[in-house]
Amino acid sequence: MGIVLYRVDERLIHGQVVIGWGGQLNPGRYLVVDDALAASDWERELYQLSLPEGVDAEFVTVEEAGRRLPAWQEEEVRSVLLTRNLETMLRLAETGQMEGTTVNLGGIHHAPGRRQVSPYLHLDSEDRRRLRRLHQLGLGVTGRDLPGSVRVSLEALLKE
Repeated sequence: MGIVLYRVDERLIHGQVVIGWGGQLNPGRYLVVDDALAASDWERELYQLSLPEGVDAEFVTVEEAGRRLPAWQEEEVRSVLLTRNLETMLRLAETGQMEGTTVNLGGIHHAPGRRQVSPYLHLDSEDRRRLRRLHQLGLGVTGRDLPGSVRVSLEALLKE
């Protein structure tokens, strides 16, 4: 089974991920790749409170995730891999372990310089550069907040 969803979502573990995606994908584990969060005991504990009983979470740095990605992709446990931003997902993709996978953009919110692409996605030129780079590395990229929602294509995401 391995990793059943690669997702960029600023909120990381929250209702849409746990109930919306988790209800469809039935993961046994969430893999949160975030350098700062991996170093913060109290923040990790806070995120773990929102997990259903019997579901685990691991919080790792990009470097550790790059080393462990091949094993995670082959494990029996179904996992959802989350990053807070495109920069982190791109750093992980640049390890060369993600070719042929698809990254789901699920929650990148308004900030100065970002333009709304969908109700849940706001991108700036640097975000679009990262999306192009993910595509060059052999990854698919789509936007979709929930499993039943219409996918936003990479082409639509790249429009300025």
